Amino acid sequence: MPPDSYVPTSPQATRRFADLFEALTSNMARVIRGKREAIDLATICLLAEGHLLIEDVPGVGKTSLAKALAASIDCSWGRVQFTPDLLPTDLVGVSVWLKAKEVFEFQPGPIFANIVLADEINRASPKVQSALLEAMEERQVTVDGTTYPLPAPFMVIATQNPVEQEGTYRLPESQLDRFLLRISLGYPGREAEVAILDTHGAGNRVADLRPVVTLHDVLGMIEAVKTVHLAAPLKHYLVAIAESSRQHPSISLGLSPRATLQLARAVRARAAAAGRDYATPDDVKAMAPHVLAHRLMLRHEASTTGSTRERVVAEVIAAVPVPTAR
Repeated sequence: MPPDSYVPTSPQATRRFADLFEALTSNMARVIRGKREAIDLATICLLAEGHLLIEDVPGVGKTSLAKALAASIDCSWGRVQFTPDLLPTDLVGVSVWLKAKEVFEFQPGPIFANIVLADEINRASPKVQSALLEAMEERQVTVDGTTYPLPAPFMVIATQNPVEQEGTYRLPESQLDRFLLRISLGYPGREAEVAILDTHGAGNRVADLRPVVTLHDVLGMIEAVKTVHLAAPLKHYLVAIAESSRQHPSISLGLSPRATLQLARAVRARAAAAGRDYATPDDVKAMAPHVLAHRLMLRHEASTTGSTRERVVAEVIAAVPVPTAR
């Protein structure tokens, strides 16, 4: 698909990216059995500088996936268990009066880490959920009028249980829009579950994982993703998908320009993970369900007839002609 004027980056750089990606995902796969697609998507999300929402029932490995990603990188890690009585200061930090110095000193909260697990995010109050907005979008927090930058890279991995709704607070659309990807893990296959029994029988193997890439490696991979080429026909393809969503009869709120930008970032990251320095329509089709579904609002009549966001995304993609190579 790249045009004749396109100048690719060096094969060595492309191969090194793919090797690092494989090392990272393979290390995670040692303890997250039978979920290679979820592992790849979580890593792609990190390299696209996005945030990840994992929505699934308890006990399928949501927290383990987040821990495995953090353990595979030589980086800082924080976890926040979201509860109804959690305060914003418990998340971002608080200024403490030091009597000896007669000054206020800021004590950073757990959000000041490279990878932050927001466990059961929908159990916290809207006030706490909104405290994440600035951090997720601007990579900074403001406390008592002072702005503090967050470390780079910075990624929030949030989990929520879609089944149990009592005592929870639904994430508003503005919060959902901050997540680059939304994925589900599902139950493992029979062979994978047997392997889980073998792997975890002697204890928690996630704690045994050691970093296989450095923070410098990850930052370099993030910069490499930005250089992946999007040909002009592919850019028009992305915009056509957004326009198609705005005209779909089952959708009351179509995709915004932000959604198109987010999809482009995810597409670039997937292409780089595959060892390419250019993206293809197949990258778009693979990433669209995970990037777009949670950003759509269905009409009431569509929801009552059994339509799902994922099914509607598939219909939108099918309605847009695929660009072909010259």
